[in-house]
Amino acid sequence: MLVLTYSYRIYPDLEQELQMLNWLETCRQVYNYAVGERKDWIDSRKCSVNACTLQKEYNYYRQKKALTEAKKTNPELKAVHSQVLQDVMGRVDAAFVAFHQKRTGFPRFKKFGRMRSFLFPQIKGEAIDGNSIKLPKIGQVPINLHRPIPEGFDLKAVRVVRKHSGWYVMLILKANVDVPDIPPEGHALGLDVGLEYFLSTSDGEQVSRPRFFNKLHRKLKSLQRRLKGKQKGSKNWLKLIERIGRVHENIANYRLDWQFKLAHHLCDRAGIIFVEDLDFRTLAKGFLGKQMVDAGLGQFVNIVLPWVCWKRGVYYSKVNPRGTSQECPECGAQVRKELKDRIHHCGECGSIKPRDVASAQVIRNRGLSVVGLTADEIACGRVLSGALPRQDRTKQVVAGAIQ
Repeated sequence: MLVLTYSYRIYPDLEQELQMLNWLETCRQVYNYAVGERKDWIDSRKCSVNACTLQKEYNYYRQKKALTEAKKTNPELKAVHSQVLQDVMGRVDAAFVAFHQKRTGFPRFKKFGRMRSFLFPQIKGEAIDGNSIKLPKIGQVPINLHRPIPEGFDLKAVRVVRKHSGWYVMLILKANVDVPDIPPEGHALGLDVGLEYFLSTSDGEQVSRPRFFNKLHRKLKSLQRRLKGKQKGSKNWLKLIERIGRVHENIANYRLDWQFKLAHHLCDRAGIIFVEDLDFRTLAKGFLGKQMVDAGLGQFVNIVLPWVCWKRGVYYSKVNPRGTSQECPECGAQVRKELKDRIHHCGECGSIKPRDVASAQVIRNRGLSVVGLTADEIACGRVLSGALPRQDRTKQVVAGAIQ
């Protein structure tokens, strides 16, 4: 099963927009009520969560059943599509599951305006007709189909998202095909990410860190100063909030566009890509947290680059990051360096090169050892086997399965 998500902008009229805003507010109230139920129950027991029957007392199915009963007496709940409210209960349950697995903190209540999307988990494939999409209980809404839906994919679900720039729909498309695993073949490339350079490759290429926030910092600073003098909740205050939100959205769009172009640039030059398995959430909490968040290293390494590699048929993997900057890529000797030392100089073999490039070469060597191949085998493997290029073979298999 292959699942894709396509994003399109929609243009609801005033009546439809007010209806969707009411739905978001109702979903927020239902979310807060469900979180409050579980929180009150936990507080009343005065014991560790893992020592009580929380899963049996308040779970997804019990709260969903209570929601069905509440709709009989509450007209505001009845006005919202039933599956939309059921998905809200699923989001509450997912938040508590993540909390029990220690991946996030305790679920918090959502303030006014913080609920920004709702989901239609089941929708017919005929919902899109020309330049409009039919949303249940909302009606026909104009949509900007800037790219066609690929053949062989069926529309399964729709998520409506509200952003500062307007309304969008995320179309979840599914195709019943099996995509083969990408074999490790072709030129191997190791990547070392950082702040002095956004990334350095094992081939010696170094990409400077872009400063997306600095380009619009002056405009954002001016708007936030004006916001300080406005009365909270007034019309002028809300207008400035929208303008500030659009600036932040533009920054995020610039960053994402640049990262996708960089990922395609790397895939043009490699058949195998290795990166470090780093926890960027911890790094973002340090004294360089603002610069880390502005660069978006975690977004690039964990989301953008894996997706582009999969789409282009490039093998992608992560390696152990421990000591990559303290090891010589040529002879494997330990070369101790402080953070201020930006040049790698090995006393054993005499290798001299930039520190980040040396780290990228160590990452490449570790990745090749994990897949069980040497650099020579990777370089000549495709020639000896006579195989098709990775992206051609993958596209050929997927196209045949769709047909």
